[in-house]
Amino acid sequence: MSGKIAVVGSNMVDLITYVTRMPGKGETIEAPTFRMGCGGKGANQAVAAAKLGARVMMVTKVGDDIFADNTIRNFRDLGIDTRHVQRVTGTSSGVAPIFVEPSGENSILIIKGANAELKPRDVDLAADDLKGCELIVMQLEIPLETAYHTIAFGARHGIPTLLNPAPAAPDLDPARITDVTFLVPNESELAILSGLPVDGEKAIETAARSLMAKGIRTVIVTMGGKGALLVTPQGTRKIDAVAVKPVDTTGAGDAFIGSFARYFTETHDLDAALQKAVRYAADSITKPGTQTSYATADEFEAMVTCSPLAPR
Repeated sequence: MSGKIAVVGSNMVDLITYVTRMPGKGETIEAPTFRMGCGGKGANQAVAAAKLGARVMMVTKVGDDIFADNTIRNFRDLGIDTRHVQRVTGTSSGVAPIFVEPSGENSILIIKGANAELKPRDVDLAADDLKGCELIVMQLEIPLETAYHTIAFGARHGIPTLLNPAPAAPDLDPARITDVTFLVPNESELAILSGLPVDGEKAIETAARSLMAKGIRTVIVTMGGKGALLVTPQGTRKIDAVAVKPVDTTGAGDAFIGSFARYFTETHDLDAALQKAVRYAADSITKPGTQTSYATADEFEAMVTCSPLAPR
């Protein structure tokens, strides 16, 4: 069984508009479809892991608006531990307006809201429960200081940590994340963090190794339809993508990370967990929405067994 996973991270309300095309500056056009759902990188990653059967604890902040109750209820319905989900008076919950084009590609704005109030002290308040986890997962929709503090907490207590540096923060200090077990950027985030081009696998590997030269041990680069690249001191390994027809790519990176966390804490087999994660993320983009597109453990295993997602 998967070990307990903690997500110290964000939650958002996804406001998803499906467009025929993006409007130009000053232009108003009609969009055919709108959906609202629970999202945010931290919450998405927690939900993916929980749907796959992991025991998950969420450390996050919500506002005191109409969205907060729904966010907490969603966590509880999915079996996620909400003891460290706190309300912030006088602050909105995080909101993410998302625009999805016919190709499935998306453009996203985020308003952090209460997520900006998740501070190092909140990690300390959850310390006793965090010490019982096998992996702590973070993103950057929360303050940098909180991510730094959580990584240091994990190192101090021998708990592996994973940082998804999204959205990329140019002021992220590599010296303060050298204790992270896994750094998991996508290509554009890697380019911002490294200051190097990422046009092709060799360039991606070079950019990843430039971060490793600053002390980061393992970099996993998600490459969308091209799969993922694992870069370690021992070498580089490509995890092949799988061929699917995209409907909505929103939340695919979070599906990858949540599923990776679930399978890695179960087996501690890095390669096997990455193979599962690539396939789980690919399945997520064949359905609309974010958390609603994530398969349960039974659905995913049945899909892989009966109709395997074939590598490209």
